[in-house]
Amino acid sequence: MSLSVALSSATSGLMAAQAGLRTVSDNIANVNTPGYVRKILDQSHLALAGAGAGVTVNGVKRVTDQYLQFASLTASGEASRWNAMSQYLDNAQGLFGDPSSENFFFSRLDNVWSSFAAAANDPSSNLARTQAIFNLQDFFGEATRINDQLNDIGKNLDTQISADVNSANDLLSQIDKLNIDISRASLSGADASGSQNIQSGLIEQLSKLVNVRVLNRTDGGVTLRSAEGVLLAGGGAAKLVYNRTDSTRGYISAEPADGVGSAQPITVNSGELRGLLDLRDNELPKMSDQLGEFVTRAADQVNAAHNASAAYPAPASLTGRDIGQTSATAFSNFTGQASVAIVNPAGVVQRKVAIDFTAGTLSIDGGAAASFLPASNLATALNTALGAFGAASFNNGVFSLTAAGGAGVAIDEGTSSKAGKGFSHFFGLNDLINSDGITNYDTGLTAADPHGFVAGDVIKLSLAYPDGRPINTLSIPVPAAPNMSDLLASLNSTTTGVGLYGQFALDARGALAFTAFSPTNASVSVLEDNTQHGVGGPSISQLFGLGVTERSARAGRFSVETAITSDPMRLALAKLDLSVPSGQPSLRAGDGRGALAMAGAGDRPMQFSPAGSLGVVTMSLTRYAAEFGGAVGRGAATADGRMNSAQAVQDEANNRLQSVEGVNLDEELVRLTTYQQAFGASARMIQAAKDMFDVLAQIV
Repeated sequence: MSLSVALSSATSGLMAAQAGLRTVSDNIANVNTPGYVRKILDQSHLALAGAGAGVTVNGVKRVTDQYLQFASLTASGEASRWNAMSQYLDNAQGLFGDPSSENFFFSRLDNVWSSFAAAANDPSSNLARTQAIFNLQDFFGEATRINDQLNDIGKNLDTQISADVNSANDLLSQIDKLNIDISRASLSGADASGSQNIQSGLIEQLSKLVNVRVLNRTDGGVTLRSAEGVLLAGGGAAKLVYNRTDSTRGYISAEPADGVGSAQPITVNSGELRGLLDLRDNELPKMSDQLGEFVTRAADQVNAAHNASAAYPAPASLTGRDIGQTSATAFSNFTGQASVAIVNPAGVVQRKVAIDFTAGTLSIDGGAAASFLPASNLATALNTALGAFGAASFNNGVFSLTAAGGAGVAIDEGTSSKAGKGFSHFFGLNDLINSDGITNYDTGLTAADPHGFVAGDVIKLSLAYPDGRPINTLSIPVPAAPNMSDLLASLNSTTTGVGLYGQFALDARGALAFTAFSPTNASVSVLEDNTQHGVGGPSISQLFGLGVTERSARAGRFSVETAITSDPMRLALAKLDLSVPSGQPSLRAGDGRGALAMAGAGDRPMQFSPAGSLGVVTMSLTRYAAEFGGAVGRGAATADGRMNSAQAVQDEANNRLQSVEGVNLDEELVRLTTYQQAFGASARMIQAAKDMFDVLAQIV
């Protein structure tokens, strides 16, 4: 029996050495194969009745380090995320031009101020006026181009995200199918390392798109789950779906492989998809919103100076823009004084109506003051005060003044103010820059003012986590109660409104903003808005600028007043002077004080609303341009830096993983020699046992 045991032991050693030689030869053959993981023979001693009986081969194992694999996958996902961010932010930065070039976007506003300064030196020059108008058109036209291209980048991102989701679904399907081959080989004791290497490569590709949790299965293969544990592969492949609308944040959900149950939103923390989603829903909207804020305030400053000035000769009528309000709120909350003058072609005042908003009175040609209260009566009272010299009207949110008998209209803003704007500026009576829609969301409304929206109309809001996963969808009706405080209470209701997640509030200028509560930190999107202010007026989202769709469009809504581009002499480059003696011109040819005011508009401090990387700030347009331009550059530079850091971490993780998983020829040659010697020794043992059996047979 001892000879039989010896022969059996030697045979098992021979087979083990052969398996070891096959393993070493495969390692050496794939020394330069990308993604190949070296393998070793898993063997253990064999015992019968407590005595050694040779060796048994348990199988072939890949030499892996689970911690280093996880680190490598994580680093790969982060590198892909920031690579996408860097690429697109660099493209977005390029839209603004080269800071050292004359065509740099923010330099174009400097050209506007310079051209008005030149016009102030020679107000009668049609050429100087035309140049100022051209520079304005150039600035706002360039803003429109940049905004349109930012929106185009957003559309390209949607296409890229959809393509990445399709790629991820294909990878999940392949990974799941390989589980079958790996499990079959593992159960039969065969070598499954080839399929495992392919599967590892697919998981690495997947991690570049979206983060997954990788769990090894006891029967071979892997199970993939999302960060919150949703099954993605390992029992059938789930289908990832990209959910989006133009007005809401995008997110990824997973449909179960068996089709049972609804799709579940999953957390995407890294990978190219995270970078693309952040670009689409955070970075580009912030950039577009800040561009809109900058351009809006630039238009406001130009219009403020233009409304505080007057053309010579004065125009026969001044028609404002649609402010989206009714007379009940449009004329309320003004303070200070302003004057409306009707002047003849020589600039001599024919009728002056002084308005004291603080006292609520009108005074005609310096006469006794008479009350016009309530404030909603102002247009009617002013119309009466102008008498045969002119008319005033307020219809559908538009205020207008008209002179009679070939005379003109001019306004002295005085000390009047509402939401930071003078009387004429608030209504846009003498605007140089027009907008297609509401762009300034400082409504001037207070909580005590009527909200003016039709009761029962509904605004539909979507609440989402910062990464885009949905929280809730709310349909909020306009209350029958009339005041803004009632509308705010409806929006902030804890049962039908956003009150569980945050709060809407009006600031001192009447701008409406949402503040999220921790720890949810929800964001609000407008899914649908069927509300209406008065008859045919703007919706809640339009009036207050709620939602990414509304705010991302405003930078492209501006243009120079057509009547002024057609006739540059209508530029308001003079100032109405009501201090002159009676019978003397209050408007004079050659007066360039209005042009000087517009030339200095860029240096006057003003309040900016929160947008992009800046909160509420008070600074000049010139300073804001520098801050905005710097923020655009910093965003691209930060993304590039994060990408380089992530790639450095990825390289280090891969190097360490390679040192464990990679093939070392010196080590393999040592193993080759060892297995060769073991093979030879086992063969000699078999030969010795055979010889002894032969001797015994001869003896018998």
